[in-house]
Amino acid sequence: MPRRRIVGVLLLAVAFTTNCGPAGGDAHAGRRETVPGPGEVFLAAGECTTRGRDFREVPCGGDRAVARVLTRHGRPAADGPVCPRTTDFVLHVSENHPAADEDGDGSVPRGYACMRNLRPPHPGDPGGGGGPYTLVGDCLGGAGRGRVEETACDGSGARRPAYRVVEAVERRSSCPAATDLYVRLGGERPVGCARRL
Repeated sequence: MPRRRIVGVLLLAVAFTTNCGPAGGDAHAGRRETVPGPGEVFLAAGECTTRGRDFREVPCGGDRAVARVLTRHGRPAADGPVCPRTTDFVLHVSENHPAADEDGDGSVPRGYACMRNLRPPHPGDPGGGGGPYTLVGDCLGGAGRGRVEETACDGSGARRPAYRVVEAVERRSSCPAATDLYVRLGGERPVGCARRL
C-alpha cells in the first residue's frame, strides 16, 4: 500500500492594482508537509492543526492547536466554493501517490481547507493585513511599480498603509466622488472604493 503524505500550501493575501487587476506575483507561499490525523478526512470542518514546518491534525483543546478548519472542500480551490470571509489562510491539501501522479510533481490534489487562527492575530479580519480576501476596512500600501498590496492598518505590516477600503459597490461609478483607488473585491459588490489615508 502506498505511503500517504499530505502537503499544504498557504495562499498569500491577494494584491490589486489601481485598474482592479491582480498585482502579480506567485499566489503560493510555499509547501509544508503535513501528517494525517486519526479521522477519515484529514482536516475536516471543525478540526484543528499545528502550524510550522508540518501541519498536523491535533485536538482543538490541546496546547499545540493553533488554527481551526472553517470549511473543507475535496477539490482544487480553482474549482471549489470560496472560503468564508473570516478565513485567515487557505491550506491546499495534496496526497503523495506517484502511481496516480499526472503531472510529475509527486502529488495528487485532494482539496483545500479554509483556516482560522484560534487566537489573534487574525489577518483575515478587516484591517488585519492579510487573508485571502480584501474587505471593506482593509488597508493597502505601495508595492512598487504602481501596485498596492494589503497591509495592516495599525502600521505593523511590511508596508505603510496608504489607502483604506471604505465601501463596496457594484460598479466604479457608484463609488463616492472622494475615491482615490478602486480595488477588486469579488462577490455581489465586487468594487472596493478606497480613500487615501
